[in-house]
Amino acid sequence: MSNERVTLAQELHDGIAQDLVVLGFSIDQLISQCDQPELRGSLRELRFTTTALIEKVRAEMHQLRTREPLEISGTQTDWMHETLRVVQEILRNVQKHADASEVTIQIEDNGKGGTVKKDDSFGFLGLQERVTKLNGEIHIDSDADGTTIGVTIPLDR
Repeated sequence: MSNERVTLAQELHDGIAQDLVVLGFSIDQLISQCDQPELRGSLRELRFTTTALIEKVRAEMHQLRTREPLEISGTQTDWMHETLRVVQEILRNVQKHADASEVTIQIEDNGKGGTVKKDDSFGFLGLQERVTKLNGEIHIDSDADGTTIGVTIPLDR
């Protein structure tokens, strides 16, 4: 693990992450003092957004500390991180510009297949819970030629 990544994770923790936590506490205090229902609802939405940002920063800190770069074509690239950023940008553009009523994400691999739900594994359960939370649907097809996972999520406008 590179020292630069550890240092960056520490800086994120001591800076942005702590600032977001303080911001969250300040919003909590405003919510408790607010007697206007509409403003209180807006403050709650702001608090949920702040909490989500805190979780994102913590996830990034964790990735910085644990991620190993993958060697691809002579350059070190963290393909999962970069792929997540690509998907994130696509979804951001859909949200911002598409005026769509739903979005479908499909990922296919050409691996060995045979993906099955296991009682001692929470990966698929976590996927299903997140998709259900978004009022979406998930479809998994796996055979000897690989696995396809499709997720369709309605977009509330």
